[in-house]
Amino acid sequence: MDEVAGAIADPVRRRILEMLKDGRRLSAGEVAERFEISRPAVSRHLRVLRQSGLVRAELIGRQRFYALEPEAFGELITWLVQFGRPSGWEHRLDALETEVHRTRRERRPTTGTESSREERTA
Repeated sequence: MDEVAGAIADPVRRRILEMLKDGRRLSAGEVAERFEISRPAVSRHLRVLRQSGLVRAELIGRQRFYALEPEAFGELITWLVQFGRPSGWEHRLDALETEVHRTRRERRPTTGTESSREERTA
């Protein structure tokens, strides 16, 4: 988890991950074209991402193509979730559940009074 967190700490590496998030495979050259830093610097960033397990590299001919490895984020995501606050929907659903239980309690027939009401109306 520390290696993954360290790899995503750099804004260039985060941008590379964003480029690959839709399942695209990009060559090192295609990645480098999108940055104003040198190709060797981009290659170093790609190496860090590869070593952390966040991307995989596939050599096709003379080009190396990079793809995202989303499973590598699992442990970090699990750890980060504990710090998140419930979304607005979770609060609303909790309130709805409370209201449903309250309404059910109010609608429960009480023994004796329901049968006497039915007898009066019959």
